[in-house]
Amino acid sequence: MSVRPQARPAGPKPPFWRDRAKRALIFQLLLVAAVAAFLLYIIGNTQANLSARGITTGFGFLNNTAGFGIVQSLIDYSSQSTYGRTFVVGLLNTLLVSALGVLAATIIGFTVGIARLSPNWLIARLANGYIEIFRNIPLLLQIFFWYFAVLRAMPAARDSLSIGEVIFLNVRGLYLPEPLFESGFGLIPLAFGVAVVASIALVIWNRRRHEATGKRLPAGWISLALILGLPMLVLVATGVPVTWDVPELRGFNFRGGITVIPEFLALWLALSIYTASFIAEIVRSGIQAIPHGQTEAAQALSLPRNLVLRLVVVPQAMRVIIPPLTSQYLNLIKNSSLATAIGYPDLVSVFAGTTLNQTGQAIEVIAMTMAVYLTISLLVSMFMNWFNARVALVER
Repeated sequence: MSVRPQARPAGPKPPFWRDRAKRALIFQLLLVAAVAAFLLYIIGNTQANLSARGITTGFGFLNNTAGFGIVQSLIDYSSQSTYGRTFVVGLLNTLLVSALGVLAATIIGFTVGIARLSPNWLIARLANGYIEIFRNIPLLLQIFFWYFAVLRAMPAARDSLSIGEVIFLNVRGLYLPEPLFESGFGLIPLAFGVAVVASIALVIWNRRRHEATGKRLPAGWISLALILGLPMLVLVATGVPVTWDVPELRGFNFRGGITVIPEFLALWLALSIYTASFIAEIVRSGIQAIPHGQTEAAQALSLPRNLVLRLVVVPQAMRVIIPPLTSQYLNLIKNSSLATAIGYPDLVSVFAGTTLNQTGQAIEVIAMTMAVYLTISLLVSMFMNWFNARVALVER
């Protein structure tokens, strides 16, 4: 008959400062308390300083009259508009230069990145020279170069450079004809939208047909013809309901048309060219990350070089390109705040600059400006992450 050994009585519990889990919890609570105390001190100190200087807090200042003009505005604005209106004007100007900069930088970057791998020695060297030059010069210096050395060196209005006597470039900016839409023009955007939807449907159907039968149509060229041709047919059928307001020299300046200020041109050119140099390297590395066997297999099928690049290499390279490309887009948007260096009326210049100086509402103005850039960056990141998931490899 076996006798079970009696359990050893439990010893005294170790003190809590020797318990790793409890000790970690205590340290975390102390850290949270320290951060909370620091924030309370900052808030109290800020309120005391504002009260000592007679500055009231709140967003009521947005309804006050601004009293200053803005050289570029995408909406109606005058010196009698409110500070809230200046916020909207600055925001739209920031979105405009950022969107056009992203578009131009993408086109230039992909073109230069592919040219960097060209078998043509001259094209490859030129692309490499572009990347090494513009990537290694600070962006602010490039903005100053385009503004002071190029655009500010343009001739006066009377000696403007012109193209066909309808487009003019001088020290005061670029002057373009402005389209004036008449009755019946609304059918043209409608036709364009129908053409875009039909093109998307054609591409989807062509892809499914290719997967099922191996046959494909030149959907890209058909879509391009559809998108350009259908609105043109509607334009002709409606009697071309568009007239053009051509800029004319009156006195010492041009009147009429669309004016593109030199500050916008300098900022847009610098942002596009600078960011494109980084995008070009991302594209080059993405293409070179594809195994060479993929290219050899495509060439073994006698595919032309352009089809090998478009159908085999680039679709796979996009999975490598998109994540760092997102960072470059975000950098371009945030770098647009350098506009204040040359006086372009973006959000930082007209709202975090002039508006802040006139109202003294530093906390509210800076908080709104920071919130705008944070929101734009998060939205761009969300879209690019969604697009990255769309092109990612799907395991079977």
